[in-house]
Amino acid sequence: MFEIKNGMSKENLEDRGEDHVGSCATTPLRADAFDISDADKIEKIQENVREILLTLGMDLTDDSLKGTAKRVAKSFVNELFAGLNPDNKPRLSTFDNNYKYGEMLVEKNIVVYSTCEHHLLPIIGRAHVAYISKGQVIGLSKMNRIVDYFAKRPQVQERLTMQVVQALQESLGTEDVACVIDAKHLCVNSRGVRDIESSTVTAEFGGKFKSKDTKSEFLNYINLETNFE
Repeated sequence: MFEIKNGMSKENLEDRGEDHVGSCATTPLRADAFDISDADKIEKIQENVREILLTLGMDLTDDSLKGTAKRVAKSFVNELFAGLNPDNKPRLSTFDNNYKYGEMLVEKNIVVYSTCEHHLLPIIGRAHVAYISKGQVIGLSKMNRIVDYFAKRPQVQERLTMQVVQALQESLGTEDVACVIDAKHLCVNSRGVRDIESSTVTAEFGGKFKSKDTKSEFLNYINLETNFE
């Protein structure tokens, strides 16, 4: 059996993937990840997707399939995994908290579209993000954008949750940031056990949000029903 350098077999590593094990909050990228252009990546991915489809027995001369390989390649580089490229990271401009707002600010129900890095199947859910200002505030849309940026890469939900918190902590200059994500994983819902009802909840609490009272306040806010009809 093929052995990985740390002594764990390939088979065991695949088993670990079923359990959504994440090594750390840093996305695993090779040192040469950006040595070739996006255009070159699209070309190479297109060739590989074409080979996969041919191996599966698909007739790529059919009108419906002629452009599939290119469409997949472009969506990988420009859309689904655009968050791998640091050039696409949103600029998190902050402003002085001149109005002296001292309570937590919560942005809830941020739509999450991501991709499970174990099976390359969709993760779909909602993120709820909050912070308490220590002198700086950030535009509301930036919170949505930072969630979307880290979601657009092969992910595990635990890492995504941590990355959102760490990015906002760095930008706002405070540890007082929290994030909760509730999402469905199609690798669970559509394959394997095929449990269409289950969802996964992850949370990361920094600074004041680690206290019981502040954490409870945040969770109460995100459970408020939002209805403006």
